Amino acid sequence: MKKLMMLFFALFMITGTYAQQKKTETVVIHTSAICGDCKERIENALNYTKGVVFAELNLDTKDVTVKYKTKKITKEEIKQKIVETGYDADELKANPEAIEELPMCCRPGGMPEE
Repeated sequence: MKKLMMLFFALFMITGTYAQQKKTETVVIHTSAICGDCKERIENALNYTKGVVFAELNLDTKDVTVKYKTKKITKEEIKQKIVETGYDADELKANPEAIEELPMCCRPGGMPEE
């Protein structure tokens, strides 16, 4: 019985440690996305970022939902990635140089593609 209790305790400790290492959070960030190209650009930039589990942009609300590993990346770093891609991220304004690299339809004041 003592060995069984020790085994149970060891398994509990290993499982708890593993769960702590894999902690994820989900954040919603408001962007300045306009069209489908914006959606693709933001999602690709985030989904290929280390620590991001998934990112999905809702064009109707302009909100991107990002699930990420808290041990690998922070909310602020995710926002910075969006800014570097050429879009606003909540209170942070898009990088002007990155905006210049965007197609005309994706720039502030641009017209959405139909």
